[in-house]
Formats: sequence, structure tokens, C-alpha cells
Amino acid sequence: MEDSNDSVSIDIEMISPSEKEYMIKTANGCVSVSVMGDPDKPALVTYPDLALNHMSCFQGLFFCPEAFPLLLHNFCIYHISPPGHELGAAILNPDEPALSMDDLADQVADVLDYFGLGAVMCMGVTAGSFVLTLFAMKYKHRVLGLILISPLCKGPSWTEWLYNKVLSNLLYYYGMCSVVKELLLMRYFSKEVRGSSQEPESVIVQGCRRLLGERQSPNVFHFIEAINGRPDLTEGLRKIQCRTLIFVGENSPFHMEALHMTSKLNRRLSALVEVQACGSIVTEEQPHAMLIPLEYFLMGYGFYRPSQLNVSPRSPLSPSSISPELFSPESMGLKLKPIKTRISIEPLVL
Repeated sequence: MEDSNDSVSIDIEMISPSEKEYMIKTANGCVSVSVMGDPDKPALVTYPDLALNHMSCFQGLFFCPEAFPLLLHNFCIYHISPPGHELGAAILNPDEPALSMDDLADQVADVLDYFGLGAVMCMGVTAGSFVLTLFAMKYKHRVLGLILISPLCKGPSWTEWLYNKVLSNLLYYYGMCSVVKELLLMRYFSKEVRGSSQEPESVIVQGCRRLLGERQSPNVFHFIEAINGRPDLTEGLRKIQCRTLIFVGENSPFHMEALHMTSKLNRRLSALVEVQACGSIVTEEQPHAMLIPLEYFLMGYGFYRPSQLNVSPRSPLSPSSISPELFSPESMGLKLKPIKTRISIEPLVL
């Protein structure tokens, strides 16, 4: 692919036969994008939470045996990392001004422009969900659907603001120390998988702790500053006209925020799935809880598992009318613990 935009440059490193990493220069600095799959297929853009990248935030879902064919067969995946969160990232200057959430949303638009993408499906986790929600508000015609995990939509509460300031100070003076890692793991995971003096922590948490050790602390510091300065999106949520599927762990620190966001979205276009005994990163802690809701959500866009395909997944995303039954509690897994749903009884139509 040739670079037709003077403001954008690229450096490609082959990660595996099916994944390539691109370093794209945008109007707001460089951003790393890992691309998985056939670029001729419709695009699914992901954005992770604080101090994470796609390896530590989405691997559990995308490599889940049941989800792999649903997602990788139908989409080309564009994993966007927050600035400086990719593997082997250079250190950002902690004394330089951090990018704002608006800047990060504009970076997403620049990434789409580079790859020549039109309207895309978006999947974000917590801080990443805020970036993609803001992107959907600023670039309405470029988002066909939102899949949000433990999302944020309001400005930080005093409690969160103080928590983030403690993290920022620790990172600035002590780097990615053990205390910072513990605070971040509390943000991500439920107490059940974090373990205790009697129970060892899960393999998922061990892996995440190891990957956190690879983050450059100044780069995480920059993202925290952006998160702490985020605006309140509440008033604009009703204007989002794409379908939105929200997952939230009941033990997530942002559980109430997800409920608030759901109450402000267009009820005819949104659905909420609460996952019991789970923290914020449902994609890693309980990815199986996402399968049934995801499948029915994507069926509204004409996507199916390979065994059910009657049309080519290469056809453009064009949301069709979706029957009310597709978002009934039974079809979305209400009877299948640990999922429960809260949805409107109105049909989900555009």
C-alpha cells in the first residue's frame, strides 16, 4: 500500500503470517495499529483500556475457539494501541502535554483514512470505549456499530480523579512499580481471579501482570492524564444512531457508569449485558459470556458463523432491520449464567 498522504508514514513489521503491525503518523502523533485478517473484509476497530494493548486486552476473546470464527471469518481486525502502549514502544516525554481524548478520537479517524476505510464496527474497553464513543459522536457516518465493555461516558468522579492522580504520581516518581500494578489489576479484574492469601491468582492475571511490566511508565502516565481530563458525553449519547451493545462486569468499578450510559442511549438501538462475578475486562476474564450476545448483535448486520453463512462476508456492512426476537432475553442468554441482560422491549430498528 502506497502512502498517498504526506502527513502519514508507515513502518511495517511482520508479526505473524496473519498479523502485521503498522506505525502510522497522524496529525496528533504516531499510533501503532496491528492488523489481523483479510483487508478486503469489513473492518472491526478495537481500542484497549489504560496500560493495555490488544495482546493483554482482547486476546482472550479473539482466540476463544467459538469467537475466533465469528470475528476473524467476518472481519479484518484493526487493533489500535494508545500512544506508546505497543510492544517495544519508545518512551514519551512525561513533561510534554498529554493528548486529549478528542485528539485520540481524531487519531482513530486518521487511521481509518490511512487504510481507506469507510464505516467500521468498533469495540472498546473502559477508557478505550470512551475514545470510540467520542469518535462515534464526532464521526457519525464512520461508525456502524459500537461494542463497549465496561464503558465510560461521564467525566471522572472525585474518587476516580483522585485514584488516577495517585497512579500518575506513582508512575512519575517510581515507574511501573508493584503498587501501580496492583492498582491497575484491581481496575481490570474481579477479586475472584486476583486471588488472595488462600487462593492463588489466575493465569490471566499473572499474564497481565507480566505484560504490565513491559509498559513504559511515562506512556501510561500520558494516557491517565487524558482520561482524567475527559469531558462528559452524557448529553450527546442520545444522538448516537448506530446500534450499541454494552457488556459490563458486575464487579467492575465502572458498573454504575455503564448503567448510566445505557439509560442515556437510544433505547431502540442499545442493549446491556451484565456479567456476574466479573470485573471490567470481560474480554479476558469471561469471554464466553460475550458469545451469544455478540452473535445475535452481528446477525443484525448480516454476519453469521461460517457454518451458517449464506452470503459472502466480503459484502459491505449494511445493517438490515432486525427482528425483536434477536435481542430477546432468551436469545441473548438470560438463562445461561453468568449472563443477565437489560434491554428495551421495543424492536431494534433503524
